[in-house]
Amino acid sequence: MSSDPALPSWLSRVAVFDLETTGVDVETDRIVTAHVGVLDAKGREIASRDWLADPGIEIPEGATAVHGVTTAHARAHGRPVLEVVADVTGALRSLLSQGVPVVAYNASYDFSLLAHEAMRHGVDPLSSPSPIIDPLVIDKAYDRYRPGKRTLEVVAAHYAVPLEGAHDASADAVAAGRVAQALARRFRMPETLEALHTQQIGWARSQAASLTEYFISIGRIEPEESLDGTWPVRS
Repeated sequence: MSSDPALPSWLSRVAVFDLETTGVDVETDRIVTAHVGVLDAKGREIASRDWLADPGIEIPEGATAVHGVTTAHARAHGRPVLEVVADVTGALRSLLSQGVPVVAYNASYDFSLLAHEAMRHGVDPLSSPSPIIDPLVIDKAYDRYRPGKRTLEVVAAHYAVPLEGAHDASADAVAAGRVAQALARRFRMPETLEALHTQQIGWARSQAASLTEYFISIGRIEPEESLDGTWPVRS
């Protein structure tokens, strides 16, 4: 008989969100593709929307190598980025207003970049989205000393979650949602979404502080520098 915790009722229906972008700087890089979906308790996607944007800037070859979208393809087939930013922000705002938690892997990246895009294009941003579930933050909190990388591909494999087509916004979003459900079955989670959201704020802050110390020790950043641990939208 398994002693693993049952799936909390608040994880029986979750939204999933992922962006593929022109780069990794949340302040200056742009959205290329986006996915927002909804999973049921068995991890099946029961609703979804995908967007392809013309980001308005060149898509670097390095970014294209990750997600497969070229500048020419985005210009020919993508919607104006203003429309995409407004649509994605509106879809997430609607789900959150209904109390549906949104799962995003490394949420502070996707939500921060979306917020900067919103401000850039005159869209009302999601300044304090809640409730958010971030499998990266949760996995680091519950299994802190596990060696190895914590990319979505690696963590999904660790929890036996299939991930085909990594760095496709749809595949990554769905896999992140299923990892969140796997984590909830493996570890005993807080009783409410609100408690989990609040705990993740603290976990993300302490994880950033720990990583800051490590990066300083190996000379990757200067002693006076620090990583921003604000979650789910960086300050």
